[in-house]
Amino acid sequence: MPIPIKETVTRLAAISKLLVLSYIVDWIFIIGIALIGYGFYKQPPNHHPFSLTDQSISYPHVKETVTTTTLYLVCLFAPAILIFLISWLIVPPKATSGSTPTPKPPAAQYIRRKFWEWNVGWMGLALALASAWTATQGLKALVGKPRPDLLARCDPDVERVAEFTVGGLGESVRGAATLVSWEICRDKSDSLRIDGFVSFPSGHTSFAFAGLIYLTLWLCSKFSIAFPYLPRYPIEDQSHRDDSTSVRKRGAAPPVYLMLIAFVPTATACFIAASRWFNYRHHGFDILFGAAIGIFFAYIGFKMYHLPIRRGAGWAWGARSRGRAFMRGVGVPSSLGTDGWAGDMGLDDVEDAAALRDMAFRGQGQGHAQRHVQPESSESMAVRLEG
Repeated sequence: MPIPIKETVTRLAAISKLLVLSYIVDWIFIIGIALIGYGFYKQPPNHHPFSLTDQSISYPHVKETVTTTTLYLVCLFAPAILIFLISWLIVPPKATSGSTPTPKPPAAQYIRRKFWEWNVGWMGLALALASAWTATQGLKALVGKPRPDLLARCDPDVERVAEFTVGGLGESVRGAATLVSWEICRDKSDSLRIDGFVSFPSGHTSFAFAGLIYLTLWLCSKFSIAFPYLPRYPIEDQSHRDDSTSVRKRGAAPPVYLMLIAFVPTATACFIAASRWFNYRHHGFDILFGAAIGIFFAYIGFKMYHLPIRRGAGWAWGARSRGRAFMRGVGVPSSLGTDGWAGDMGLDDVEDAAALRDMAFRGQGQGHAQRHVQPESSESMAVRLEG
């Protein structure tokens, strides 16, 4: 039974203070994660011993192509501004007009939907960046790996090698390496003591990939940039139907210009990562590992707050239900259904439940299957997703 427009708007307009509090708590924890990362950043790293004959740390100390300020502008502020502008411009009136489109949706609902898209867009971005930042800074402090330009920063006192030897067989085996501690360096400024031993993993790379891969996923979601996709159900036998409804016409590749727009952030992240190599700031593995960290947390941040790109129509998930603002509870099924599990159809056997759902979608088992599988109306699904 369709839900009246007035009732739909009333449901959407109701704001639960418990839900608002739950998202405020989310923001507090995201900020807390970032502050933990800042604590790691201020912590002096371990100083891994090195050899004065190690070619991999003998590169010159040159000026950075992408400074830290530029990194923040490109990977934090630029995505946040784009999320603001695109969410403001592309939220259509029908997004808040209920089950039947109306000429003019309530202005309050229209603005509220925009605020929601801003909130979840920024929250996913902040979670990705804060998590990548904290993981990276923690590893930097723990590992203490020398940068490729360490010796240029160090200015070692070669007359005192024996005094600062901590390992290796250089003094007893001809041609063997001698490992020395960082105290052999004449320059003991923060450029060496702090910044010279944080090569692993690359912070620029992890931060760039976290923010810009998230932006790529977000743009793909908003503009439906995805491989043509057909769900498993319902795909029917089209042999006796008009060609206008054939399976092959239900999906199409997105325009190439949209693909180019979406992947500009990814290309930018790759450039930032490459700059850490040709500026002699990181070893190759450090950059690759930083990219893996950034991609992982970008994926987590996007999947946590946004519907799947192929099926989400550009929208984020709705707010949590009031009963699940802080915890879903043990044994509580998903609010979206159990995808063929027994509890979804009142059955005790999982395989029977999945088989009945399969038969129902294929138009078979009209007797027993249809008594258990009741298709959900698009109107009720829309209201449920809105929370």
